[in-house]
Amino acid sequence: MADAADFQGMSPSPARRWLRRTASLILGAPLVAGLLCGPATPAAHAAETASASHTVDVSLDTLTPSAPGQHDTLTVSGSVTNKGKQTVTDAQIDLRVGPRLSGRIAIDRAAEQAGDAAVADAPPVGGKYSVKIPQLLSGISRDFTLRIPVDELELDEDGVYQLGVSLSGQTPDEPFDQLLGVERTFLPWQPEATEKKTQFSYLWPLISSTHLTSETGSDEQQTPVFEDEALAGELAPGGRLDQLVSLGNTLPVTWVIDPDLLATVDAMTRNYQVKNGNTTVAGKNQALAKRWLSAVEAAVQGRKVVALPFADPDLASLAHRGKNVSGSLSHLQPATKVAETTVETILHVKPSIDFAWPVDGAIDSSIVDVATSAGAHKVIARSDSLRDDLSYTPSAARPIGGGTTAVVADSRLSTAFAGEMINTENSTLAVQKFLAQTLALTLQDPDNQRSIVVAPQRMPTASQAQSMARALQALDGQRWTQPLDLVAAAGAKPDANATTKVPGTSRYPGHLRKQELRIQAFRDIRNTQNTLDNFKVILTAQDRVETPFGRAIDREMSTSWRGKPVEAKEYRDQVRAYLRSLTEEVQLIEKSAITLSGRSATIPVTVQNRLVQGIDHLVLRLTSDNPTRLNLDHDKGTAEQPIKVEGGHSQSVKFAASANANGPVKMTAQLFTEDGKPYGDAMEFTVKVSEITPTVMLVIAGGVLLLVLAGIRMYSQRKRAAARDAIASDADGSQELGDSDDSADADDADGSDDSDETEDAEGGIDSPDPGQASDPTPDTGPESGDPSGTGEKVDR
Repeated sequence: MADAADFQGMSPSPARRWLRRTASLILGAPLVAGLLCGPATPAAHAAETASASHTVDVSLDTLTPSAPGQHDTLTVSGSVTNKGKQTVTDAQIDLRVGPRLSGRIAIDRAAEQAGDAAVADAPPVGGKYSVKIPQLLSGISRDFTLRIPVDELELDEDGVYQLGVSLSGQTPDEPFDQLLGVERTFLPWQPEATEKKTQFSYLWPLISSTHLTSETGSDEQQTPVFEDEALAGELAPGGRLDQLVSLGNTLPVTWVIDPDLLATVDAMTRNYQVKNGNTTVAGKNQALAKRWLSAVEAAVQGRKVVALPFADPDLASLAHRGKNVSGSLSHLQPATKVAETTVETILHVKPSIDFAWPVDGAIDSSIVDVATSAGAHKVIARSDSLRDDLSYTPSAARPIGGGTTAVVADSRLSTAFAGEMINTENSTLAVQKFLAQTLALTLQDPDNQRSIVVAPQRMPTASQAQSMARALQALDGQRWTQPLDLVAAAGAKPDANATTKVPGTSRYPGHLRKQELRIQAFRDIRNTQNTLDNFKVILTAQDRVETPFGRAIDREMSTSWRGKPVEAKEYRDQVRAYLRSLTEEVQLIEKSAITLSGRSATIPVTVQNRLVQGIDHLVLRLTSDNPTRLNLDHDKGTAEQPIKVEGGHSQSVKFAASANANGPVKMTAQLFTEDGKPYGDAMEFTVKVSEITPTVMLVIAGGVLLLVLAGIRMYSQRKRAAARDAIASDADGSQELGDSDDSADADDADGSDDSDETEDAEGGIDSPDPGQASDPTPDTGPESGDPSGTGEKVDR
């Protein structure tokens, strides 16, 4: 393997060998005398078993300088805690220098070794460089600081040494000097610069999770809506992203940026809304966003910037699952183009978009194929994925076919700070091991200059970023490394002995495969994209919808969803639901059953547009379920009309219809895009046809004529009756007047009175003459049928 090499060509000088042998004899003399004089003392026995006791916990918090020079003073600080039940007395804290380690594998073994024998067996520096603690009670901690000139450590050869901080003392049960606790680390020793330094490329990622939703305001600026204000915490002083920018500004690193993060923070610099239950509230962190973006822009000037495809798509998920869903891979090239534009617009630098970075640098043949389909020609892999079988670590770049270069990052260095680094001891130990590995790598083959790449975790925490920065600052002296940007590292001369064979799909790590997006996720993405495609073609301002939803779909494929399937599904559902709600703002107004009388009529159908922008390129199609009974558009079963409606308005469209027979007819109205795809739900309603035939019309006309004639006859009869009544009234008046005069004369002549006349009448007098006024039959001429004279009043 690449880490199997010892330090080749680094044998000590004869003078140094003589000094070491002399020292060994001097130090070994007491031990020999002890063996000759009798059995080992309890203290000697304790020294052999001390590492297993761990009565006292030794914590190593700081070690400066991390890579000391010839005349430096090494300062080590930390604390000791009595974990036992008994008080420790006559305690002494010492620094011990263990053996020089012979290669990278030796460093790994020393770091993993459970026992502390190698360091415990090393003699302490002792003397005035020790710290004495007379008494350490159970459960009590004490801080310490050791300051020792490097010359006192007797580091005679260049290389990596084990370094230990130990506490020895006594307990009531074991009242003799014994080793009660020790902490080990590594000390890289390279006081003079090597002739050929390792070229060192460190990626500095600016990547975050998804914070923006697909929702925007209806205003002209399309105010963005954030899921929460979590991003503000990362941007705030001391936050994760703030630390990455402030630390990276002073380091020789290559910036690797997800443009989605830049776009999201840029959206925060203006008015934005934040979800708050079922409503939204105004965001208030514009100042933070502006400050951070300004800091990023200043930090990247004159540096190499690599832009990942927008939203950092999960290439492995696409390769293993997404490619089986049509259209999934089509998002990659647009995401790459958007990435370049976003970085140039916001940071005013031109990024490299030629790199793909699969999760943890794990690659297989299908991942490489997907990466190249996005336009990348360089794939950032890792040495635990693309393994070499060499005695040294080769340069990172190597061709893997098809014009593609794999840039293989060193797995040990890339994962050096992946653990929890809040604890200062963890951070210090990680930094020392990182430096030890870099020096061991250089000394593997000191005559062969190599180019090494480090690709850390995608989203380092603030404490991890601080630890990474400390390690890189320790390399500033450039005694065995020199900085190189990623673009130059990718173009470096490849090692002819390095492997170029890409692993098969079955070799992909199982724990990473379990984190991938499921195939259903890509089906959801396809459905959302299809809905968007059908929707945007009807809009007069497509970019107001295509841009936010297009970027939201990119975010649905982000690597940030790994290991979070529930959250990923919730995001996809929200995007799809919001898009569907917008499409439903364009709809047909429901109609109830209508009645059609006559042979022809018009049928109105109303299209409503509740969007803030206009719609166009739509066709409304009305279909008769029974064109024999009711047809449209000149004896057809279907009629179409173009639709164009301004935002916030409705349009009523009228279709000409012809009836041939009575009865109900089901009608279907459906909107279509111009390319024939249905838009929205169909609307059905019933038309009740009640046709009036010529026979029915004749019968109705005859009935109306009879009614008119009857009315005229009644009118004429009433008119004649009124005229007879008027004539009879005049005649009766004249008759009564004449009879009255004659009667008076007769009475006067006869001298008879009325009473006698009355009696005679009652006794059977003849009835009056018919010509008298009391005659019930009026004396009139025959009834005339002529119309009434002019000016005659007729009562009716």
